[in-house]
Amino acid sequence: MVAKRDYYEVLGVGRGCGAQELKSAYRKLAMQYHPDRNPGSQEAEEKFKEASEAYSVLSDAEKRARYDRFGHDGLAGGGGFQPGEFSDFSDIFGDLFGDIFGGGGRTRNRPRRGSDLQYELEIDFEDAVFGFSTEIQFPRTEACGRCAGSGAEAGSGRSTCGACGGRGQVAYQQGFFSVRRTCSTCQGAGRIVRNPCKSCAGAGVKRNERKLKVNIPPGVDNGSVVRVTPERGSELLFRVSVTPDPRFRREGADLYADLRAPFEDVILGGEAELETIDGRRISVSIPEGS
Repeated sequence: MVAKRDYYEVLGVGRGCGAQELKSAYRKLAMQYHPDRNPGSQEAEEKFKEASEAYSVLSDAEKRARYDRFGHDGLAGGGGFQPGEFSDFSDIFGDLFGDIFGGGGRTRNRPRRGSDLQYELEIDFEDAVFGFSTEIQFPRTEACGRCAGSGAEAGSGRSTCGACGGRGQVAYQQGFFSVRRTCSTCQGAGRIVRNPCKSCAGAGVKRNERKLKVNIPPGVDNGSVVRVTPERGSELLFRVSVTPDPRFRREGADLYADLRAPFEDVILGGEAELETIDGRRISVSIPEGS
């Protein structure tokens, strides 16, 4: 029989590590060796089980104290790692494998930042130099006015999902551990709409067109991003694309123009007229021997 490795060695932490360091070490190993990321790999499955067992013991203050004092023998018959306990790790795996574990545990209740929308905005060369204001129309998902975002017709409301009992998740066995998935019937909400709103078909939101004034500052260049905050918690990002100008080119903060001059002016020196970016015509001296 192969002797078990030291749990601290398995997780790559010291004996005096704190709870957060312990959790971080386990998360890293779980992400690396999870069976769904290593299909068919027996070695990865064994390393995953080993890391899960080590974390199960060291994350429990009582078990860790026994292990520190007596080693593996201190856990004999005293409730070491139990495969069924795997489902209690939802706070860890909700972050790592949201698609596998349905965003499990506490992650579904964390506040989310508003949706950011990004647009490509093509502008003329002169507008990029001097800046300008424009009004754009963009799609926006907003709460349905008919049902106030509930998704249900007035007076009907939502009822508890029968598939998950209102928990928003269903559990099933996968190999040696228990896995939780987002309920496909209620999509994790725990409640379902029996009589959908006729305006939004039960979605609770509708896609509307909104108008917004956007101020483009002077001096933007290709790839510049202009941020507009139409409301708290969300941003519109405009990535600028500047149309080339046949007369001028930009290098950093400077503008360059090509000046065609007669051969004799290049040799002997002279004067030439040039139009600037703002439409003025100026006289340019051509040095002798240019």
